[in-house]
Amino acid sequence: MKSHKKHPDRGRITTALLLAAGTGSRLLPLTKKSPKCLTMVNEISILGRLIVSLNQHGFKRLVVVTGHMENHIRNFLETQADKIKIEYVFSPLYKTTNNIYSLWMARKIINEPFLLIESDLVFDSSLLTDMLYPDRIAVSRMKPWLNGTTVTINKFNKVDAFHVNAMKESNNDRYKTVNIYSLSLASWYRVIEKLNQYVLKGRVNDYYEAVFQQMVAEKQLSFQTVFFDNKQWYEIDTIEDLTVAERMFSSKFHNTFPFHIIDTDNLKNTTIHTRKTAIHTRKTILKGKIYGTS
Repeated sequence: MKSHKKHPDRGRITTALLLAAGTGSRLLPLTKKSPKCLTMVNEISILGRLIVSLNQHGFKRLVVVTGHMENHIRNFLETQADKIKIEYVFSPLYKTTNNIYSLWMARKIINEPFLLIESDLVFDSSLLTDMLYPDRIAVSRMKPWLNGTTVTINKFNKVDAFHVNAMKESNNDRYKTVNIYSLSLASWYRVIEKLNQYVLKGRVNDYYEAVFQQMVAEKQLSFQTVFFDNKQWYEIDTIEDLTVAERMFSSKFHNTFPFHIIDTDNLKNTTIHTRKTAIHTRKTILKGKIYGTS
């Protein structure tokens, strides 16, 4: 007789972990008086867009690792979380550590499968649909303007290897990590063990992808790839990134601009628009309201 007891690692994920402790120094002056995740992208903050997406997909719990100006994040989520339960972990060393330390700070509060996401991403909400199951990684084909961690995948569309701090290259076999992952409880426990080792060795300025890189190489961690190429997504690290994102994403969630209309060859020639964006954003970043419609 088959048991109908559900395995804790199966089924849809309803918990998300947001790493939002960093100072966002590359987004200055916008992050001088507000955390990066509250940067406005056409009158809707990065965090506001995420909350709408999580609600649309039935998430019940959001854990936020905070640091830089955490009170602003708390004030925003106090009125904007809707049905999601919000919990916080403060990282006291946020000024001198990297995201590996932020992830390690969540080791005691997360005890279920979860979605791991960075606080500088904007994306079409529908892209999360295939990320709602454990042990998956969001990836995108490499483009000339993308850089950072990449992965190679095998014939089963599973990650074969991570390439952290790899030089920018036109390698058709590599895919850019979007910085959205899902982890089963078993995988998370193994990740915690490895995080402990890194932190004990003082490697608190690494990226957590270094842990994933080692664990995949040692066959301790496996990720199924989810391709983000069919819809819009963008990582906002700089003012220039913000300018591009505002061209891609309107103030209404259902209205995004096709990526092919953006002249990516001229992304650096956006100084005038960027300055206007900075001035506008500084005026509106602390209003704490979601202006768009879902």
